[in-house]
Amino acid sequence: MFKFLLKGVFRDRHRWLFPTLIVTSAVGLLIFAFAFLEGFKNSYIRQSSRFSSGHLKVVSRAYAEMLDLKPYDLALLDVSDDMAAWKQEYPQLEWVERINFGALLDVPDETGETRVQGEVLGFAIDIFNSPAELKRLQLESSLDQGNLPAKPGEILLSALAAEKMELKPGDTVTLMGSTVFGAMTMRNFTISGTVEFGVYTLDRSALVADIADISEMLDMSGASGEILCFFKDGEYNLREATKIADTFNAKYSDPGDEFSPQILRLNDQGNLGPILKMLDYSLLWMALGFSAVLAIVLWNAGLLNGIRRYGEFGLRLAIGESKRRVYGSLLTEAFIIGTVGGVLGAAIGTGISMYFNTKGMDMSIYNRSASMMTENYLYTSISPGSIIAGFVPAILSTVCGAALAGIAIFKRETSQLFKELET
Repeated sequence: MFKFLLKGVFRDRHRWLFPTLIVTSAVGLLIFAFAFLEGFKNSYIRQSSRFSSGHLKVVSRAYAEMLDLKPYDLALLDVSDDMAAWKQEYPQLEWVERINFGALLDVPDETGETRVQGEVLGFAIDIFNSPAELKRLQLESSLDQGNLPAKPGEILLSALAAEKMELKPGDTVTLMGSTVFGAMTMRNFTISGTVEFGVYTLDRSALVADIADISEMLDMSGASGEILCFFKDGEYNLREATKIADTFNAKYSDPGDEFSPQILRLNDQGNLGPILKMLDYSLLWMALGFSAVLAIVLWNAGLLNGIRRYGEFGLRLAIGESKRRVYGSLLTEAFIIGTVGGVLGAAIGTGISMYFNTKGMDMSIYNRSASMMTENYLYTSISPGSIIAGFVPAILSTVCGAALAGIAIFKRETSQLFKELET
């Protein structure tokens, strides 16, 4: 019977062409949309963890309450021994110290007077003893001019900030800020090179310096502003991060001591958690919305097809075929069309997604006015889940559309069949 229905569907172009085209285009678009949003989510997690949040972050409880302000005056003190113990207890994590700070960059003229000033967002990392940090921030590949710092007192400045202030590698600048005790501090640095991270929010004013230089400048010797933790496989695992955070805080964090350490997941920092949850819900609602719209469109197509096949259904009922059997054959035909359209749409959507997974999409023009930390080149992310999430609605929507259109079969009265057949 299935073979008979299969031949019947594809021998009549009116039955399969229009519905198949609708399903194919919808599934292809849905899969690409899933791949795009998944790629955007991965880019957001990757960039946020690299530059700001880590997969997990250890700070003092007081620092955590004002996390967005980066209050380095509430840093952890004398944590070198504690860090050694944490590394032993959580070997799946890589631990790195950083200091995030804001400062004023003063550029002198030939006479030593201020020529121009600008605010910078500073990252203090272990440049000389941690090759993993250089790789994680992709400093070498991000170099626009000059070289990486080779000795203390050298810094990297974002290419856009350097262009605005008319600076070049080799120039001397003064970094002005305040120490952890609130006193004003300043120190001269030499620009060894300029960098372009590909993240517009950073490229506007980023500055990278060695953590030893900044610790000395801010009177933070022996203190750690933030300790970032990264899973050694490079992938953020929310379930594992939650498990680590629960055990760490239960053991080391004291609610009565504002300077005791507290570990935060990536989702606990800023608006990262709500944004990631919103992206997940967007995928779900997109699938449901596409299914509903597609079912309505195919319902209308089924009604038009049913009108054309009105006489066929009447004849089948007149020769004794049950209404349930006719209705079942209609659903089977819809399942065949949905499967074929879903396979074709999945192939097209996956192909387009693979292309942009390799080539990427230039999103720099949109990032200039955005505050989210995403890459200028966005790469789609293809997963079996996104293909399934695009394919299943194709089957459901075609069957639902046919089910709604086929209800008219049960409204047929046998007493009217012969009159219909005569006409």
